[in-house]
Formats: sequence, structure tokens, C-alpha cells
Amino acid sequence: MTAGEPAAAAAIRAARSRLAARALEVAIDADPTFRDRYAELALRELLSDTEAMAERLADAIGSGDAAVLGRWAEQLAPRYRKRDVPMDDVIGIAEGLRASAATTVAPGAVAAIDAAIDAAIAALRWHRRLGGDARKRNPVIAFIYKGA
Repeated sequence: MTAGEPAAAAAIRAARSRLAARALEVAIDADPTFRDRYAELALRELLSDTEAMAERLADAIGSGDAAVLGRWAEQLAPRYRKRDVPMDDVIGIAEGLRASAATTVAPGAVAAIDAAIDAAIAALRWHRRLGGDARKRNPVIAFIYKGA
């Protein structure tokens, strides 16, 4: 855990709760319908998940391996599908974590944060294209697929 940026990883771990809250605020600000789609309990679950994502981000930065966060994001898709959370919302939270974590670390560690978040977003985008994602469908294509 010292091959990458251990000081930045320690800073992210220390501010994990604050970073998670700010990341969720950024995601809510970016999409005005975010708060309407989720009840208070669901938002608290997303906040808890964002804290875990911040912890994995710290692991990725500390180890110097951006794929750590990407591999963890691979495991998220079934959990969010069961809760009817679209991958686009999770990507928005990851982007919020990118913005909030960059304010916590030294400028030299921002590249490591970007690489880890990009690995996670790539995995989430791949899962977005699979069936079962809770995103809005094109109504014309949905009409055609229903056999009408």
C-alpha cells in the first residue's frame, strides 16, 4: 500500500465521510431529478456506498494500481440492479467523488485519482449497456420491441 501515493490515500481515508457527502451533493446538483427518484433511505444507502467507494479509491491510490477501483466497480452492477439504481447515477456519484477528492490531496496525486475514477467509470459504462439497467428507455424503440 506504499507503492503509489500513501499520503494522498491517508488524506482520503481521513475525509471519507465528508468526501462521500460532497460527491453525492455534486451528483444531485448535476441531475435535478436525482432527489425525486430516491427516497431518504435510498439516499442514505447511496451515501454509505459512496463512503465505500472513497475507501476503495484510497486503496487504489495507495497501491498505485488504478484497476483496484475498476475491479470493485465491476462488482457493483448486480447490487445496484437489485435496487433499481441506474449506472448513470453511479457514474455521476463517481464524478462527484473525483471532484471532491481532488480538493483533499496534493496536486501531484490528482492524476492517480483521475486514473482510478476513469477505470471505475469504464466498468460502470460497460454494465450500463447490459439489459436490466434501470435507465429510461427510448419510447419508440420500447414500442417496437413490445411487438406492437
